[in-house]
Amino acid sequence: MPGSTSPGTIQNPDGWWRGASIYQVYLRSFADGNGDGTGDLAGLRARLPYLSKLGVDAIWLNPWYPSPMADGGYDVADYRNIEPVFGTLAEAEKLIEEAHDLGIRTIVDVVPNHGSDQMVWFQEALEAGPGSEARERFWFRPGNGDGPPNGWKSIFGGPAWTQVPDGEWYLHLFAPEQPDFNWNNPAVREEFLDVLRFWFDRGVDGIRIDSAAVLVKDLDSVEESYTDHDGVHEIYREWRRIADEYGQRVLIGEVWLPDQERFALYLRPDEMHTAFNFAFLASPWEPAALRDVIDMTLATHVPIGAPATWVLSNHDVTRPATRFGRADTSFDHGDRKHGMPSDFELGTRRARAAALLAMALPGSVYVYQGEELGLWEVEDIPDDLREDPIWARSGHTDPGRDGCRVPLPWSGGEPPFGFSTGVSWLPQPAGWSTMTVEDQLADPESMLSLYRAALGIRRERLGDGVMAWLPLGDGVLAFTRDSGLICVVNLGSQPVRLPPHESILLTSGPLDGDLLPTDTTAWLSS
Repeated sequence: MPGSTSPGTIQNPDGWWRGASIYQVYLRSFADGNGDGTGDLAGLRARLPYLSKLGVDAIWLNPWYPSPMADGGYDVADYRNIEPVFGTLAEAEKLIEEAHDLGIRTIVDVVPNHGSDQMVWFQEALEAGPGSEARERFWFRPGNGDGPPNGWKSIFGGPAWTQVPDGEWYLHLFAPEQPDFNWNNPAVREEFLDVLRFWFDRGVDGIRIDSAAVLVKDLDSVEESYTDHDGVHEIYREWRRIADEYGQRVLIGEVWLPDQERFALYLRPDEMHTAFNFAFLASPWEPAALRDVIDMTLATHVPIGAPATWVLSNHDVTRPATRFGRADTSFDHGDRKHGMPSDFELGTRRARAAALLAMALPGSVYVYQGEELGLWEVEDIPDDLREDPIWARSGHTDPGRDGCRVPLPWSGGEPPFGFSTGVSWLPQPAGWSTMTVEDQLADPESMLSLYRAALGIRRERLGDGVMAWLPLGDGVLAFTRDSGLICVVNLGSQPVRLPPHESILLTSGPLDGDLLPTDTTAWLSS
């Protein structure tokens, strides 16, 4: 209820999210509790102790709503219920409660730009016909001659318009199964305010807002005019008022914008609390590029009092252990570099170093499931098993995002590695037999052991705050934190001497005497 507190949580007047470690759960691939090969709430609830021991403060779940799964659940058919494959609403409420009992908050994904073509609203619009009130909730328009109303293209490839039997066309920035809502319509705005209240009433601690910058469109523009219109900000001011009614609830935006001044507008004190840092995520493993993006991030956030976020991967992005082992270590949605050779040993060493860099920076940090295991991108999924709509919409030229969504390996020496007692919905590589949670827990040098140690130190000494750079050479990123922790990252070609310090807290790899090897990060106590 509004103003209520959650069991097992500590109220922080400055906002718990400002320095939180948040773990992204891709529910289909996390843990399967009933043996059907798909991850579910029962599996997640059983693994909450794992997340507690990992040391995270919150979990963010990708959409868990009823969905035909045309786009992995981002085609939502009912925003107030749970996909039956995942479980029930009662189970979701139990998950939130059990997570709170362990001190873990819950963030859910809300998808406001589009719904499913199977949702009641869209089916009503199809039946009601042109000019109806039901169609005004979406973007239905007559065609232009024999073609669509304009030449807009889908983000997933192909046209952004689909024709219905009565001749009208509807807009979908993503797949045809995902019709866009018309946010000029008051009914749409009221619907989503009620959806926010529904989940806040059930104890949810935060909302991750999908595709946050594209809700408002200008269909009369010759250009594709749907990103970052000023009108979107009043929508999020309304959302913020709802969040503030409940106290200590966070709004997190998925905002991809190159213009930092425009990006900052979403983080004004009466809009979102925080937004994903995609510039950092996409940065190549190069000292100048990383320093530039860190400086830019802090220059954007500090003046407006918003906390920065640091993200290395998510369910849309090539896994770090693969990306950092390539000749080109940057990330671009338009070119995933699928099939580019990758040195897994090198990529893993850099991924370990990058993890300590990200966790040491001031603000909150996100960990995508499997990142803490050092999993690689699975690029050899059989074509007939691929589910990402990008694969089909690109004419089978872009394999899409399934490679980072393969189910986690928990235990055992062969698939499904304890994920399920059945056949996993995407195949796991046999090579993951040495990368299971069970295997890594027994190895103090494993990626999982590194993450557990780092998240523990982070909870005590890092999170929100300030930093100051240390001049240790062009190939080195070094800075101090207000807690006295020193972070040194060697991205150069030669080992470097550590700065003066009292003790070594943690390193991403072995030291060479008192030298820090290349592609290695050290946390020091000053």
